[in-house]
This record gives sequence, C-alpha cells and structure tokens, in this order.
Amino acid sequence: MIDCKTRGIEAAELSAQTRAEIDELLTHYPEDQKKSALLGALTIVQHENQGFLTEELMAAVADYLGLAKIEVYEVASFYSMYELKPVARHNVAICTNICCMLTGAQDIVDHVEKKLGIKTGESTADGRIYLKKEEECLAACAGGPMMQVNHVYYENLTPEKVDEILDSLE
Repeated sequence: MIDCKTRGIEAAELSAQTRAEIDELLTHYPEDQKKSALLGALTIVQHENQGFLTEELMAAVADYLGLAKIEVYEVASFYSMYELKPVARHNVAICTNICCMLTGAQDIVDHVEKKLGIKTGESTADGRIYLKKEEECLAACAGGPMMQVNHVYYENLTPEKVDEILDSLE
C-alpha cells in the first residue's frame, strides 16, 4: 500500500496504446489540469491489466500525468470502480442504492450469490466472475434493479435475465 512516506516504487511501463488513450483524454482538459484525466486514465490502465491496479501502474499514471503517487492512490482506493488486487475475469456490480433496492435489488443480489455460490466481495473458484461488494449507485435509477458487468449496464433485471447474462460469460 502506498502512503505519504513511501519512496522508491518503480513505475511500470505504460503501453503505447494506453499512453495514446490517456493523451486523447488529456485533449478534453486545459493543459494545466492533467489531474482531471485521472479517473479515465486509471480506468484505461485497469482495463488493460485484467481488471485491477498495481502500485507500479498507479506510479506510472502519476508519472505520466505529473502527479504525486499518493494523489493517484487516494483516488484509486476511494472509488469502488477500481480494484487494487486481482479479481476474476468478469466484474459484476449490482446497484444497491435506495432506488434499486425498492425495485428488488436485494432479491437480485441473493439470487446471484446463490447461483454463483459466493458472497459479495468474492470471486468464483474458477476465477470467472467477481461479485463486487455493495455498489452504492451506478446512476441508472430509472432502470432498477440494475447491474454492471464489465462496464456494460443491464437494467430492469429479473432472475431470468440475470441468469442469461451470467451464463453468457466465458
């Protein structure tokens, strides 16, 4: 874990594709506001790294954007969309905010846990699916209950729809 006193973490090398995607993000912000691209940059790096961020990759993002390593770690550790340890190939997040709860989100969570034989915050034994811990809000309140699978939204869920979605994942 990075803290304010940590020194000497070597930055990983960002791929040419990642640098190009971050460079494109940077075009949307003033030259002196590179930190504005941090969320997008972390998302790009996490996606390329099979769904999680390492200290070395966070250091590389910090170096590339000209930020302190701790600034990047604070953001990555705060937002639930970033994973700081390896997880399964497919990331499943079920919204459990009040709007989704009122439309049956807890029934969906219970169904998925039973179907996969895991609890939230766990991965299946075969490394296929990671069921994120409670997701406070995925901003699709009118379509609840809903879930996000590998950055794709699925709304107005029923247990049958959930089964179709999960069964289609390799």
